[in-house]
Amino acid sequence: MSEASQFFDNTPVLKVNNACIFQEHKVVLEDVHFSIEKGEFVYLVGRTGSGKSSLLRTLYADLPLKLGEIDIAGYSIKTISSKEIPFLRRRLGIIFQDFQLFADRTVDENLLFVMKATGWKERSKMKQRLSEVLMQVGLGSSGTKMPHQLSGGEQQRVVIARALINEPILLIADEPTGNLDPEVSGGILELFQDINRSGTTVLMATHNYQFIKNFPSRVLKCEDSKLLDSQKHDFELSSLH
Repeated sequence: MSEASQFFDNTPVLKVNNACIFQEHKVVLEDVHFSIEKGEFVYLVGRTGSGKSSLLRTLYADLPLKLGEIDIAGYSIKTISSKEIPFLRRRLGIIFQDFQLFADRTVDENLLFVMKATGWKERSKMKQRLSEVLMQVGLGSSGTKMPHQLSGGEQQRVVIARALINEPILLIADEPTGNLDPEVSGGILELFQDINRSGTTVLMATHNYQFIKNFPSRVLKCEDSKLLDSQKHDFELSSLH
C-alpha cells in the first residue's frame, strides 16, 4: 500500500492480533488483541514489570515478535526486514522517559541531526520544519540553547519536537513525564492533547492516574499477563504503580 493511500483509507493505525510479548525469554503478555484507529488518544497503564515497555518496544521493532500479528503504520512487525525498520520508525514518533539528547549540541543541532539521519536534504525546508516543530511545542526561541540550559520540562518538549519532525502517523510515548515534576507533567500532557487534536494518533504509557482522571480517554491495562481494554472491560485504575 502506498503512503498516500494509507492516509485516506480506514485501516487502523495499529492492529494487534493474538500476540505474545516477550521480555527476553519470558512471556509478559499473552493473547494480546487490540487495534487503534487514526486520531485516537490511548493510555497504556499497568504496574512496573507488567509488560508496558516490552509491548511498546515490540511495536517499533526493538524487540522481536515471536507469536501473533502486529500491523502498524502500514508495516507487519512479524515480517519486517531490518532494512525496513528505519522507514517504520520514520512513520512513528517515539518518546522516552530519558531525553536522549546530545548534551554537546544545541536544540537546533539535535533536531537537524535527526533530520539528516532520516533523509532530509534541502536546507531551507529543514530550517522551516525545525522552526514549525519548535513553535508547536512552545520553544520557538530556544533553538540556540544547549540542553543543560533548559529545564526538564523544556528538554522533554525538545524530545517531542524531535518525534514530530517527520509528521508521524502515530506517536508512541513511554512514560514521557516519569522524570518530571507534577506541575510540569500537566503541561506536557496538554501538549500531547494538542498534538492529538491536530490529527496525530497518540499511545502513551503512564503511571499517572491523575492524567486519566483529568483527561479521560481509552485505557489499555497490562495486568496478570493480559491486556485489558476499557472499551471491552471494566477495571480498577486507582493503583497503577
